[in-house]
Amino acid sequence: MAEQNLDDLYQLILERKNNPEKGSYTDYLFTKGLDKILKKVGEEATEVVVAAKNYSDPDFILEVADLAYHVEVLMAERGITTTQIKEELASREGRQSKIQDRKDIKNW
Repeated sequence: MAEQNLDDLYQLILERKNNPEKGSYTDYLFTKGLDKILKKVGEEATEVVVAAKNYSDPDFILEVADLAYHVEVLMAERGITTTQIKEELASREGRQSKIQDRKDIKNW
């Protein structure tokens, strides 16, 4: 079975953003804009939770893949790179987690 590298997928998404292929799903998302992309990320996140609760590995894998794709589309829309995410993850390595409240969302 072929594997898709998340960095390569991100580059493909950027390519499709910069050189749209009319009729493609990726072009549809970018054309509809941020609100549509956010809606899809939310839907896919919920589907991941449901699939995890149903203990179906194939469904869970499918939904995680869908979520990963949509998050990368969101990253491309926002101009955030996979390198920035990797750097953030690396900065956490070896640090002890601190439980703290998240910042309130003020610009809703």
